[in-house]
Amino acid sequence: MERGEAAPSAAEEKGEEEDDLGYRLFPDRNKKPQSFLVRSLFTFHNKCQLMLRMTLDTNPYAQLLLDAMKQSGCTVFNDRHFSCENCDGCVSGGFDSATSQIVLCQNNIRHQSHMNRVVTHELIHAFDHCRAHVDWFKNVKHLACSEIRAANLSGDCTLMNEIARFKFGLKGHHQTCVRDRAIRSILAVRKVSKETAEKAVDEVFDACFNDLEPFGRIPHSKTDAKRAYRDFQNRDRYNANL
Repeated sequence: MERGEAAPSAAEEKGEEEDDLGYRLFPDRNKKPQSFLVRSLFTFHNKCQLMLRMTLDTNPYAQLLLDAMKQSGCTVFNDRHFSCENCDGCVSGGFDSATSQIVLCQNNIRHQSHMNRVVTHELIHAFDHCRAHVDWFKNVKHLACSEIRAANLSGDCTLMNEIARFKFGLKGHHQTCVRDRAIRSILAVRKVSKETAEKAVDEVFDACFNDLEPFGRIPHSKTDAKRAYRDFQNRDRYNANL
């Protein structure tokens, strides 16, 4: 299980306990699905579904990724590939590569802007899963690469988000944010040491940070994302006429 935004695990040193691949953060993954009537009674679930629909219909980050995945032969369907569930208190979302499903933590996502960011982050993992042979569970470098790309391209490290976290910096701050968040993500879902996570991120950082597909740029704002989406659509039209 690959996750979106989460605090690092308290146990950063690798122990003898078997790695559960992050599924402990998503307890509803192992429960029997609830009936529609039961789910409809829960306000969190209804709100999550409404915010998800708003993201998919209006957010340029998500719209670009959905088009790119469709072009790559991995069409995303709302009912099949998204699941609003209750999660551990430190996590907002995750990508379950075993089922190709994005988990949205309905008990932790309270605002539309947060939903936009989580959906984008997890769609980047889904896009990577679609276009490449990612070994999520055994190759920590593969996981590190996708986490770097997700932090870099999803808006996780925009200036406004960093200010909201009371983190300030000038030269190289975006890269620092991307590196730190990628390391935290690995530690949240894998029983590896901090040193192992840092080494994996550092070894692939340059290549993965500069892999800007499908955006073609780092979208530092919604305006940037709209431009990237427009350019992506125009690129598709150009390629179709070749």
